Amino acid sequence: MKKSATDAAPEARPPRRKRWIIATGVVVVIALLAAPFWGPRALGKLAFFHVRRIEVLGARFTPASEVLDRLHVDTTRSVWDPLGPLVERLQSYPQVERVAVSRKLPGTLVVEITERRPVAFVTAPEGLVAVDERGRHLPLDPSRTTVDVPIVNATPRDTAVYHLLGAMQREAPRLFAQVSTISRVGADELILRIADIPVRAMTSVSLARLSDIEPIERDLARRQLRPAELDLRYRDQVIARVP
Repeated sequence: MKKSATDAAPEARPPRRKRWIIATGVVVVIALLAAPFWGPRALGKLAFFHVRRIEVLGARFTPASEVLDRLHVDTTRSVWDPLGPLVERLQSYPQVERVAVSRKLPGTLVVEITERRPVAFVTAPEGLVAVDERGRHLPLDPSRTTVDVPIVNATPRDTAVYHLLGAMQREAPRLFAQVSTISRVGADELILRIADIPVRAMTSVSLARLSDIEPIERDLARRQLRPAELDLRYRDQVIARVP
């Protein structure tokens, strides 16, 4: 027997009712979000918006465990809780330069970190200590985190050396990867070991001046010569000492 239009009507009602309920819920949530003061406070009481996930972006040298410990957020907290205190807790960590925390509804916090990048290791009583381009000590453990930076025999006050390495890391990464050590010699001279070749330079040496050694190295390589030392201390000259 064929069903009449009257018989089919009850079967169509539940989907419409479900769509109506969903639409009503969406309208309620939008209304709450649009209310600047009481909306987030009301939503924060709903278990639906409890924190269930934390995404950490940009953290290469900062351990995820450190981020989670400093956030001190568990599943009883709501994503609608104030974000300012979370930013302050992470901002105090020496490895972190900038941090932003945002919400991804319904239950995720997104943490975006900009780190202070290590440019060198310096020797200290406790062993090798990583520093950034301002000479600030960073909480990196070289036994746990692989960091490919040169070892510098200098003090945090030798800011010119760290600024040079920072510029090299950003603008000449290939050259930066070839620098293994930098040592101060006297008051105003440095010895950089680049591709295992000692390079003498003044403490005021620029990145552009260091790039002058590349054509010299290529020319010596064509002649199958390897310099015992390159000297950049004299204006507009690169002196290659060949054994």
